[in-house]
Amino acid sequence: MFGALRVRNFRLYVSANLVSQVGTWMQRIGQDWLVLQLSGNSGVALGVTTALQFGPTLLFSFYGGVLADRYDKRRVLMLTQAVMGVLALGLGLLVATDTVALWHVYVLAAGLGVVSSLDTPARQSFVSEMVGPGYLANAVGLNSTAFNAARLIGPAVAGAIIAASGGSTAPTFLVNAASFAFTIAALLGMRARELRPSVPAARTGGQLRAALAYTRRHPDLQLALLLAFTIGTFGFNSQITIALMAREVFGLGAGAFGLLSTCFAIGSLSGALLSTRRSTRPLQRFLIVSAVVFGVLLVISGLMRDYYAFAALLVPTGAAALIFSVACNSFVQLGVEPQMRGRILALYFMAFMGGTPVGAPLIGWISERFGAPWGLIGGGLVCIVVAAGAGAVLARGRRVRLEMHVVPPSLHLHIAATPPVSAPPGRVTGSAEEADGEVPGEQVAGGPAR
Repeated sequence: MFGALRVRNFRLYVSANLVSQVGTWMQRIGQDWLVLQLSGNSGVALGVTTALQFGPTLLFSFYGGVLADRYDKRRVLMLTQAVMGVLALGLGLLVATDTVALWHVYVLAAGLGVVSSLDTPARQSFVSEMVGPGYLANAVGLNSTAFNAARLIGPAVAGAIIAASGGSTAPTFLVNAASFAFTIAALLGMRARELRPSVPAARTGGQLRAALAYTRRHPDLQLALLLAFTIGTFGFNSQITIALMAREVFGLGAGAFGLLSTCFAIGSLSGALLSTRRSTRPLQRFLIVSAVVFGVLLVISGLMRDYYAFAALLVPTGAAALIFSVACNSFVQLGVEPQMRGRILALYFMAFMGGTPVGAPLIGWISERFGAPWGLIGGGLVCIVVAAGAGAVLARGRRVRLEMHVVPPSLHLHIAATPPVSAPPGRVTGSAEEADGEVPGEQVAGGPAR
């Protein structure tokens, strides 16, 4: 479960990342609560803020992937972490001096989104350089464990600090600004000779087209991107749905909101810990099943009208969310060539977070128009339908059989979408096995693979 921690550089990184992520989750809770304060509890304003923070993912993530493939990832991360610290400090000072306005939050959220879109591909692909392919799946799980341990701690601390400060969110931003120093110190303290850098990508044009062409050649990656887009757009909106459920359905304050987020984080941490035991690439059907389970739990959560029942159900919902997320991340990272990893991960995170500018305001509008529970119910139904549809397509593909007909003097290969039958004389029938990568070619009569 903790094999990747044997690597010194990764130990340094994941420890500092835990501290930094606690600060990040404190800021997320503080930012959401600040928007509700400034906007008069507007779900649309909350959705717009989220959209501005994640919208730059669509515009800049791929450029971040190019930077990750082209330059030293450690130096890129030191720069992006420093800039994000400055942005958090600026928001904290605005709130502390009582000069903050809603548009300030919008602008700084967008700025944070731009820098984060450049940071994420480098940060995710840097994991493989620290631990190598043998520990990669385990390291992805441990990284998510640290992220969700912070998600467990950060919201509860943020809620307590906001309540103790008389409703002021300034301390959450100031603490987050200071937390970036830990990650920068860990990056500076690494042993460069123990890293496994990939061969830098050449400074040539057409790198986006090359990444898209690579994805088109791998249907398994297309499945992962589809599920990531659906779950990220319609399912991963807990910062909106939980906040609105706390205020509108249960009529509670910041402390209760923080505790609900903590319950979700407990489940997320449990799911991440379970995922650390994986050492191989997940199967495609595992991604589909985990996506369906997550969608079902979202729907059930939306039906809860008791605070304690809702809080209890957030635990398995958070676990299902992280089991899918870690599996999908590992599935992509273990299925691409090292020289393409930064760009493909950029496409993956564009899919995962790029739909948030559409999904977050939509979920906010649905919650405002029809009630907070429908934000959960509607998002869960979309996740179920898309994942089940992808599963039906995959199941149909498994029924496709490769049949080799012997028609002297040559052999002919064709594909028939018929159920298995007994092979008549003169025909050799073999079913194509399910594969998470590519199906090996059939060798025909000593000729090339077809």
